[in-house]
Amino acid sequence: MRKKIIRVVISILGSITLVGLTALGLHALFSLLNVQNIALLFLLPVMLSAALWGMVSGLLAGFLSFIAFNYFFIKPYNTLLVHQSQDIITLAIFLVVSIVVSQLLGRARKSALTAKTREWEATRMYELISALAGAKTQLAVVKILAEKMVDSFHLETARVIVIDPRTRRSTVGQFPEGEIPNRAPEKIINMVTYCEEEGIIQIWSTKRELIKEENQLLGMFLEQSASAIERIRLSENMNKLQVLEESDHLKTSLLNSVSHELRSPLAAIKASISSLRSGTVKWELAARNDLLATIEEETDRLNQLVGNLLDMSRIESGSLKPNLRLNSLAEIARGVVQKMSNQTQNHTIEFDIPDDLPSVLSDYVLLEQVFSNLISNSVKYAPSQTPIVISSRVEGENIVTRVKNQSPRVDKNDLEHIFEKFYRVTKADKVLGTGLGLSICKGIIEAHGGAIWAANSMDGFTFIFTLPLAQSGNTHQNLEVEEHG
Repeated sequence: MRKKIIRVVISILGSITLVGLTALGLHALFSLLNVQNIALLFLLPVMLSAALWGMVSGLLAGFLSFIAFNYFFIKPYNTLLVHQSQDIITLAIFLVVSIVVSQLLGRARKSALTAKTREWEATRMYELISALAGAKTQLAVVKILAEKMVDSFHLETARVIVIDPRTRRSTVGQFPEGEIPNRAPEKIINMVTYCEEEGIIQIWSTKRELIKEENQLLGMFLEQSASAIERIRLSENMNKLQVLEESDHLKTSLLNSVSHELRSPLAAIKASISSLRSGTVKWELAARNDLLATIEEETDRLNQLVGNLLDMSRIESGSLKPNLRLNSLAEIARGVVQKMSNQTQNHTIEFDIPDDLPSVLSDYVLLEQVFSNLISNSVKYAPSQTPIVISSRVEGENIVTRVKNQSPRVDKNDLEHIFEKFYRVTKADKVLGTGLGLSICKGIIEAHGGAIWAANSMDGFTFIFTLPLAQSGNTHQNLEVEEHG
């Protein structure tokens, strides 16, 4: 209010000064000018006052110019009396022109100031909205808001406090960062959305109070920031909902897969045991051994299923820590093939591993699991009586191992997903399995610092994985995925 009064006083004194200086100058040149020229020159302080201080100042200058023109330059001089009708007309025209000029210039000045204010508001709003568009957290929003307020309104310090309505935890953003001024804030504003109050804004300013336009822009700043906070919260809720839906889907898939996988071996084990315990049938030695072999095989299947579930749990929790030792890949692969002899009896297992292949830092048990899952997958999908080839080579700083079979080609879209949990290329009713084997392989190989992928080849399908050569297993060199034919 005080500054507004000062501006009004300055405009009044300025108008009086301009008119006075003009009158003095014209009085000195009175002998050289006629009345019409003097009237035109008296419009100068009117136009300057309207341009500098607005229409009211222009009208004041017009009225003062009218008085000065009549007093000093219309006969009888130094009085406000007018004897000639022509002089009355001249004064009347001058007064009308002064009023019109003041109004036109005052409106033009107001329009220019309004346009400038709108441009400033639009620029500042664009800068704020652009910055908020990239904000991903509430903390980022409050920091951006505090910084933009200080820059836009020339504040000393701005502090934004947002309170989460669910957790009641506060998020604080301040600009400039550091200690707040050692006094109470000059302005405190509530930041609200359509739903509820989001927080408060504290402003410290030692220069001046915010004018009307600045308060309007500040209100728009708060609306945009509150909307950005709502957007972030909605996004977080959507992400949580998606995670819950995915978790529920995975749980359902796991239950379906496990129940399906458990039922078959348990049924076979129960049937075999029931047959052996039956007193009505005397089993020959060969038949008895077949039933016992069935029990052993199905028990192994159950053990592998439980092992897969435990391994996946360790991988997802981040607790899978390989026990690294120097091991021979050839020894691990041959040992797995020997243990899986019953499963692979309808396939020929071929090895293409050089005798001088270097040992690799690895966890023997975990790599056994990798080979077991890859071979088991090959047995499921490759036609009977076809070979499965296991090969290893040193390529660059890695040992690259391939498990190749003659299963049908896999669509390119499926190749990108086959290492995901529960993903199957073939329908579950046609091929047994939980869909966890390949995802477990991926977790184990990556825990060793390697990479694993799959590719179609000319005469089948190949699993490829890399392990770092003579390294700790924390880093690896990414190789390009090879895809033949």
